[in-house]
Amino acid sequence: MPHESLHGRGATRNVTPTRFNLAERQADGDWLDQVEALDGITARRTSVTVEKPKSILTFNRSPDIGFDRSVNPYRGCEHGCIYCFARPTHAYHDLSPGVDFESRLFAKPDAAKLLHSALSRPGYDCAPIALGTNTDPYQPIEERWKITRSVLEVLAETKHPFTITTKSNRVLRDLDLIAPAAHEGLAAVAVSVTSLDPAISRTLEPRAPAGRKRLEAVRTLNEAGVPTLLAVAPVIPQITDHELETIVEAGAEAGARAGFYLPVRLPHEVAPLFRAWLDEHYPERAAKVMATIRSMRDGRDNDPDYFTRMQGYGPYADLLRTRFAKAAQQFGLGTGRTVLRRDLFRPPNERQMRLL
Repeated sequence: MPHESLHGRGATRNVTPTRFNLAERQADGDWLDQVEALDGITARRTSVTVEKPKSILTFNRSPDIGFDRSVNPYRGCEHGCIYCFARPTHAYHDLSPGVDFESRLFAKPDAAKLLHSALSRPGYDCAPIALGTNTDPYQPIEERWKITRSVLEVLAETKHPFTITTKSNRVLRDLDLIAPAAHEGLAAVAVSVTSLDPAISRTLEPRAPAGRKRLEAVRTLNEAGVPTLLAVAPVIPQITDHELETIVEAGAEAGARAGFYLPVRLPHEVAPLFRAWLDEHYPERAAKVMATIRSMRDGRDNDPDYFTRMQGYGPYADLLRTRFAKAAQQFGLGTGRTVLRRDLFRPPNERQMRLL
């Protein structure tokens, strides 16, 4: 993106998704190559395209993930977290996992109808549905589109168990749906807090709510009776790792029932984007950060193997594990998961979901 301002974005550039053969435009001497000099740098605006998938439930068989199905109301995420492992999915649309991922978004307004259809199928086997596993269900555009809320309405009417993972206090808007479900043992929320330092957050996750606001969401959710977990994710060596104990203490003080941490992962195109981000914002420690990450990933930028990809291995990974365990014990933060009920589920019928 040579001719657009990236102010307020996480990625410092657009990378070509080479795995899917998208051609990169080369300078050829036409007027586009001089547009910056002629017109000045223009701001990159967020656009939203309606996507009409044929199904909304995504199933996985990963043995190191605590759910087997999920719903993602959006593709792409305006929060702009530079470390987001979902960035490479934008390449399937011949768009860049860089700035395109956080500025050219896709919304799925038929998500509730598709979910209604999926839950109506004969023989459907109920198990918790995870929201927020790929991109954040409470990113800024949810304020207007309200797709996540429409999905929660279907889940509430069918008494279907669900979990939500988010970096946003916008989740509190739907407390009227989440709290009653939680009281019946059908809902739990995980709030991710990466850093409490505004200077770090401004570049690391530029359009996500501040860490302190997320902690207030943890407090409000727990006061409303919603089992809420603290996710210290991801932990980035030499950037956020010094905050680990502070975040655990703050999360426990806010009432989080339990918590977990994840070391940063850099799959596919995320690695070069992350390196460029380091060079822009932390050039003096970029080499050390990457060396530490590779020490947890068998000398690679990323480890795709089950289980180790979530925890890493080696001395630094062992140190993180020990630090988190000691902090959780010291501040009274549990490490277990909430078990949700499945026996209350009732399949929808044609007379239900009148709002759809």
